[in-house]
Amino acid sequence: MKSNVVDNGWAALRRHTPARIALGRAGVSLPTEPHLAFQLAHAQARDAVHRPFDAAAVASALSEIDWPSLTLHSAAPDRGAYLQRPDLGRRLSDKSAALLRRNGDATPNDLAVVVADGLSALAVERHAVPFLARLRELLRDDPAAWRLAPAAIVHQGRVAIGDEVGALLGARLVLVLIGERPGLSSPDSMGLYLTWAPQPGRTDAERNCISNVRPEGLAISEAAGRTAWLLRAARARAITGVGLKDESVVQQPLSAGGSAPFALVGESRR
Repeated sequence: MKSNVVDNGWAALRRHTPARIALGRAGVSLPTEPHLAFQLAHAQARDAVHRPFDAAAVASALSEIDWPSLTLHSAAPDRGAYLQRPDLGRRLSDKSAALLRRNGDATPNDLAVVVADGLSALAVERHAVPFLARLRELLRDDPAAWRLAPAAIVHQGRVAIGDEVGALLGARLVLVLIGERPGLSSPDSMGLYLTWAPQPGRTDAERNCISNVRPEGLAISEAAGRTAWLLRAARARAITGVGLKDESVVQQPLSAGGSAPFALVGESRR
Protein backbone atom coordinates (compact mmCIF):
# COMPACT_ATOMS: atom_id res chain seq x y z
CA MET A 1 0.00 0.00 0.00
CA LYS A 2 1.38 3.36 -1.02
CA SER A 3 2.22 5.73 1.83
CA ASN A 4 0.59 9.17 1.91
CA VAL A 5 3.61 10.64 3.67
CA VAL A 6 5.74 13.03 1.60
CA ASP A 7 9.32 12.96 2.88
CA ASN A 8 11.33 16.13 3.32
CA GLY A 9 14.33 16.48 1.04
CA TRP A 10 16.75 17.37 3.84
CA ALA A 11 15.58 14.72 6.32
CA ALA A 12 19.16 13.40 6.57
CA LEU A 13 20.03 16.43 8.72
CA ARG A 14 17.78 15.15 11.49
CA ARG A 15 20.55 12.90 12.76
CA HIS A 16 22.48 16.01 13.86
CA THR A 17 19.83 17.52 16.13
CA PRO A 18 16.92 16.58 18.40
CA ALA A 19 15.01 19.58 17.01
CA ARG A 20 11.83 18.82 15.10
CA ILE A 21 12.96 19.44 11.55
CA ALA A 22 12.26 17.77 8.19
CA LEU A 23 9.32 15.77 9.51
CA GLY A 24 7.62 15.39 6.16
CA ARG A 25 3.90 15.86 5.60
CA ALA A 26 0.70 14.04 4.95
CA GLY A 27 -1.41 16.34 2.87
CA VAL A 28 -1.08 19.69 4.63
CA SER A 29 -0.50 18.14 8.06
CA LEU A 30 2.19 16.34 10.00
CA PRO A 31 2.44 12.59 9.56
CA THR A 32 0.93 10.58 12.42
CA GLU A 33 4.23 9.40 13.90
CA PRO A 34 5.85 12.83 14.48
CA HIS A 35 2.48 14.20 15.62
CA LEU A 36 2.25 11.52 18.32
CA ALA A 37 5.90 12.06 19.25
CA PHE A 38 5.16 15.77 19.75
CA GLN A 39 2.22 14.97 22.01
CA LEU A 40 4.38 12.60 24.05
CA ALA A 41 7.12 15.22 24.45
CA HIS A 42 4.55 17.80 25.52
CA ALA A 43 3.15 15.39 28.11
CA GLN A 44 6.66 14.64 29.41
CA ALA A 45 7.37 18.36 29.80
CA ARG A 46 4.10 18.90 31.71
CA ASP A 47 4.79 15.88 33.91
CA ALA A 48 8.27 17.21 34.72
CA VAL A 49 6.84 20.53 35.92
CA HIS A 50 4.27 18.88 38.21
CA ARG A 51 6.37 15.90 39.36
CA PRO A 52 6.68 15.75 43.19
CA PHE A 53 10.28 16.21 44.35
CA ASP A 54 11.79 13.08 45.90
CA ALA A 55 14.09 14.99 48.24
CA ALA A 56 14.58 11.92 50.42
CA ALA A 57 16.15 10.03 47.52
CA VAL A 58 18.52 12.93 46.81
CA ALA A 59 19.47 13.15 50.51
CA SER A 60 20.11 9.40 50.59
CA ALA A 61 22.31 9.56 47.48
CA LEU A 62 24.26 12.47 48.98
CA SER A 63 24.85 10.52 52.16
CA GLU A 64 26.34 7.71 50.08
CA ILE A 65 29.06 10.11 48.90
CA ASP A 66 29.51 11.47 52.46
CA TRP A 67 27.92 14.85 51.77
CA PRO A 68 25.61 15.87 54.66
CA SER A 69 22.39 17.64 53.79
CA LEU A 70 19.42 19.51 55.19
CA THR A 71 15.94 19.31 53.69
CA LEU A 72 14.20 22.69 53.48
CA HIS A 73 11.10 24.28 51.99
CA SER A 74 10.51 27.59 50.31
CA ALA A 75 7.71 29.94 51.35
CA ALA A 76 5.51 28.42 48.62
CA PRO A 77 3.24 25.96 50.47
CA ASP A 78 2.45 23.81 47.41
CA ARG A 79 3.06 23.46 43.69
CA GLY A 80 0.14 25.63 42.72
CA ALA A 81 1.40 28.53 44.82
CA TYR A 82 4.93 27.96 43.53
CA LEU A 83 3.83 28.29 39.91
CA GLN A 84 1.59 31.29 40.49
CA ARG A 85 3.79 33.17 42.98
CA PRO A 86 7.44 33.09 41.87
CA ASP A 87 8.35 35.43 44.74
CA LEU A 88 7.46 32.74 47.30
CA GLY A 89 9.90 30.31 45.70
CA ARG A 90 12.73 32.81 46.15
CA ARG A 91 12.70 32.79 49.95
CA LEU A 92 12.66 30.18 52.67
CA SER A 93 9.74 29.34 54.89
CA ASP A 94 10.10 30.65 58.43
CA LYS A 95 10.65 27.10 59.72
CA SER A 96 13.42 26.38 57.22
CA ALA A 97 15.14 29.71 57.87
CA ALA A 98 15.13 28.96 61.59
CA LEU A 99 16.62 25.50 60.92
CA LEU A 100 19.49 27.04 58.97
CA ARG A 101 20.17 29.57 61.71
CA ARG A 102 20.49 26.72 64.21
CA ASN A 103 22.87 24.89 61.87
CA GLY A 104 24.98 27.92 61.07
CA ASP A 105 28.71 27.80 61.75
CA ALA A 106 30.84 30.53 63.29
CA THR A 107 33.55 29.66 60.75
CA PRO A 108 32.62 30.88 57.26
CA ASN A 109 32.12 28.24 54.60
CA ASP A 110 33.71 28.59 51.19
CA LEU A 111 30.79 27.03 49.35
CA ALA A 112 27.15 26.27 50.01
CA VAL A 113 25.30 24.01 47.58
CA VAL A 114 21.56 24.20 47.04
CA VAL A 115 19.66 21.45 45.22
CA ALA A 116 16.21 22.78 44.29
CA ASP A 117 13.45 21.16 42.28
CA GLY A 118 12.72 24.28 40.23
CA LEU A 119 10.58 23.50 37.20
CA SER A 120 11.86 19.95 36.81
CA ALA A 121 12.45 17.82 39.89
CA LEU A 122 13.38 15.02 37.50
CA ALA A 123 16.48 16.94 36.42
CA VAL A 124 18.07 17.23 39.85
CA GLU A 125 16.96 13.75 40.88
CA ARG A 126 18.91 12.36 37.92
CA HIS A 127 21.92 14.65 37.68
CA ALA A 128 22.59 16.56 40.92
CA VAL A 129 24.47 13.89 42.88
CA PRO A 130 26.66 12.61 40.00
CA PHE A 131 27.55 16.22 39.24
CA LEU A 132 28.45 17.01 42.86
CA ALA A 133 30.51 13.84 43.18
CA ARG A 134 32.56 14.83 40.12
CA LEU A 135 32.85 18.47 41.23
CA ARG A 136 34.23 17.49 44.62
CA GLU A 137 36.83 15.27 42.94
CA LEU A 138 38.00 18.22 40.86
CA LEU A 139 38.25 20.53 43.88
CA ARG A 140 39.91 17.99 46.19
CA ASP A 141 43.49 18.71 45.11
CA ASP A 142 43.27 22.51 45.23
CA PRO A 143 46.11 24.04 47.30
CA ALA A 144 43.57 25.95 49.40
CA ALA A 145 41.04 23.43 50.71
CA TRP A 146 37.33 24.08 50.22
CA ARG A 147 35.19 24.27 53.34
CA LEU A 148 31.80 22.93 52.25
CA ALA A 149 28.52 23.61 54.01
CA PRO A 150 25.85 20.88 54.23
CA ALA A 151 23.87 20.69 51.00
CA ALA A 152 20.46 22.37 51.21
CA ILE A 153 17.76 20.34 49.45
CA VAL A 154 14.85 22.71 48.81
CA HIS A 155 11.25 21.93 47.91
CA GLN A 156 9.53 24.49 45.63
CA GLY A 157 12.70 26.54 45.20
CA ARG A 158 13.78 29.08 42.61
CA VAL A 159 17.29 30.32 41.82
CA ALA A 160 17.29 33.28 44.19
CA ILE A 161 16.55 31.10 47.22
CA GLY A 162 20.25 30.28 47.17
CA ASP A 163 21.01 33.84 48.27
CA GLU A 164 19.18 33.39 51.57
CA VAL A 165 20.56 29.88 52.10
CA GLY A 166 24.12 30.99 51.43
CA ALA A 167 23.81 33.99 53.72
CA LEU A 168 22.40 31.93 56.61
CA LEU A 169 25.14 29.32 56.21
CA GLY A 170 27.84 32.00 56.15
CA ALA A 171 29.09 30.97 52.71
CA ARG A 172 31.38 32.99 50.48
CA LEU A 173 29.86 31.33 47.42
CA VAL A 174 26.58 29.58 46.73
CA LEU A 175 26.00 27.13 43.89
CA VAL A 176 22.36 26.40 43.03
CA LEU A 177 21.52 23.22 41.14
CA ILE A 178 17.99 23.53 39.82
CA GLY A 179 15.61 21.92 37.34
CA GLU A 180 15.19 24.14 34.31
CA ARG A 181 11.94 24.83 32.49
CA PRO A 182 11.37 21.70 30.35
CA GLY A 183 11.56 21.98 26.60
CA LEU A 184 9.86 19.65 24.16
CA SER A 185 13.02 17.54 23.93
CA SER A 186 14.53 18.17 27.36
CA PRO A 187 12.35 17.37 30.38
CA ASP A 188 15.40 16.74 32.60
CA SER A 189 17.70 19.71 31.99
CA MET A 190 19.59 20.99 35.06
CA GLY A 191 20.89 24.53 35.48
CA LEU A 192 23.78 25.73 37.68
CA TYR A 193 23.90 29.23 39.19
CA LEU A 194 26.95 30.57 41.02
CA THR A 195 26.86 33.70 43.21
CA TRP A 196 29.62 35.37 45.21
CA ALA A 197 28.76 36.78 48.67
CA PRO A 198 25.15 35.53 48.58
CA GLN A 199 22.53 37.64 50.29
CA PRO A 200 18.88 38.43 49.56
CA GLY A 201 18.56 41.02 46.82
CA ARG A 202 21.30 39.75 44.52
CA THR A 203 20.43 40.14 40.84
CA ASP A 204 20.91 37.77 37.92
CA ALA A 205 23.70 40.04 36.65
CA GLU A 206 25.68 38.97 39.74
CA ARG A 207 25.48 35.25 38.90
CA ASN A 208 27.17 32.91 36.47
CA CYS A 209 24.99 30.31 34.81
CA ILE A 210 25.73 26.98 33.16
CA SER A 211 22.64 25.45 31.60
CA ASN A 212 21.33 22.33 29.87
CA VAL A 213 23.29 19.87 32.02
CA ARG A 214 22.14 16.40 30.96
CA PRO A 215 23.51 13.54 28.85
CA GLU A 216 21.98 14.91 25.63
CA GLY A 217 23.16 18.45 26.38
CA LEU A 218 26.22 19.53 28.37
CA ALA A 219 27.78 16.40 29.85
CA ILE A 220 28.14 16.22 33.62
CA SER A 221 31.94 15.92 33.40
CA GLU A 222 32.23 19.06 31.26
CA ALA A 223 29.77 20.97 33.42
CA ALA A 224 31.73 20.02 36.55
CA GLY A 225 34.98 21.14 34.92
CA ARG A 226 33.55 24.53 33.97
CA THR A 227 32.02 24.95 37.40
CA ALA A 228 35.30 24.11 39.14
CA TRP A 229 37.08 26.72 37.04
CA LEU A 230 34.44 29.35 37.87
CA LEU A 231 34.57 28.49 41.58
CA ARG A 232 38.34 28.93 41.71
CA ALA A 233 38.21 32.15 39.72
CA ALA A 234 35.35 33.54 41.82
CA ARG A 235 37.19 32.80 45.08
CA ALA A 236 40.41 34.35 43.77
CA ARG A 237 38.76 37.48 42.36
CA ALA A 238 35.85 37.82 44.82
CA ILE A 239 33.32 38.27 42.04
CA THR A 240 30.74 36.44 39.93
CA GLY A 241 28.33 37.53 37.23
CA VAL A 242 29.04 39.79 34.28
CA GLY A 243 32.51 40.56 35.67
CA LEU A 244 33.57 36.91 35.53
CA LYS A 245 33.76 35.17 32.14
CA ASP A 246 34.16 31.44 31.75
CA GLU A 247 37.66 31.04 30.28
CA SER A 248 37.97 27.37 31.16
CA VAL A 249 38.14 26.53 27.45
CA VAL A 250 40.09 28.65 24.97
CA GLN A 251 37.84 30.12 22.31
CA GLN A 252 38.37 28.76 18.82
CA PRO A 253 39.61 31.19 16.12
CA LEU A 254 37.50 32.08 13.12
CA SER A 255 37.61 29.57 10.28
CA ALA A 256 39.71 30.20 7.19
CA GLY A 257 36.63 31.43 5.37
CA GLY A 258 36.06 34.10 8.00
CA SER A 259 32.81 32.69 9.35
CA ALA A 260 32.24 32.46 13.09
CA PRO A 261 31.96 29.03 14.73
CA PHE A 262 28.48 27.74 15.54
CA ALA A 263 28.96 28.47 19.26
CA LEU A 264 31.69 30.23 21.16
CA VAL A 265 33.02 28.20 24.02
CA GLY A 266 34.11 29.89 27.19
CA GLU A 267 31.10 32.20 27.52
CA SER A 268 28.86 32.08 30.56
CA ARG A 269 25.55 30.44 29.65
CA ARG A 270 22.97 32.93 30.83
